[in-house]
Parts: sequence; C-alpha cells; structure tokens
Amino acid sequence: MQLSMKCSVAVHCLIFIHETENSVKVTSTLLSQSAGVNPVVIRNILSALKKAGIITVARGTGGAQLCREPSEITLYHIYSALEPDGLSSIIGVHQCAERACPVAQNIQKVLQLPYHKIENSIRAAMESITLESMLGDRRRQIAKSE
Repeated sequence: MQLSMKCSVAVHCLIFIHETENSVKVTSTLLSQSAGVNPVVIRNILSALKKAGIITVARGTGGAQLCREPSEITLYHIYSALEPDGLSSIIGVHQCAERACPVAQNIQKVLQLPYHKIENSIRAAMESITLESMLGDRRRQIAKSE
C-alpha cells in the first residue's frame, strides 16, 4: 500500500502557503521550486485543492491562499481532494471472479469486510491529523535542528 506522492506534495504546498502568508505571492513556479516538482504537477494539485475548497488561487497573476484554518483541514481532506477513488484505491482485489475456481469466485466477497475495516481505520487516522498538527511538527523539527 502506498499513498500517492501527490498527497505529500500537496501537504508541502499547503505548509508553504501557510508559512509564507502575506510575505510572498505563492505561485505554481515558486511551489515547484520549493517541492522540486514540475509546475504542471503543482498546478494540477492546486486545482484539485481549489475545487475541494481548501485554497483559493487568484486568476491570472496567481497567488494561493488557504480558505480554511489549518485546524479545519485534515490529511483526509487533502488526500480525498487529490484521489478521486479515495481509500478504495489503496487496497485492490484482483479480478478473477469469472474463473472456475471456487476461491476465485468468492475472494472479493471474502475480502470486502476486512478491507472495508482497514479503509475505515485509515480514514479515521487521516481525519485525526490536521494541517495545524503538521505545521507544529514542522516547527518542532526546525527547533531540533537549531
């Protein structure tokens, strides 16, 4: 299992947007340089975050800002803005129900409940992590290194 890299880039962008608020105009080029990711990828991420109501982006000249307080933005909000299939895409079941094997014919039904429980646990964990808590973690890491 692996969360998409887009999620970590999105968190990077949101922390950058918050930490540079009112000091610089945050553009996809600036975020691209900070995250080491192609500006097109950044624009796609920003577009998804904007569509989800997490950020606003000024038309034309750019300049991203948070729409909500960091305490109101969870890791799950960020992830679900970027991954249209949500958590169900994290755990997959191979397609084999058409095979003559009785295990193959029932494996999807057998795994449905356990995988649903796993998805719910992951969702709950992601909902308990806020952008505010990640900002605090960042600040603690900086303080440790000083």
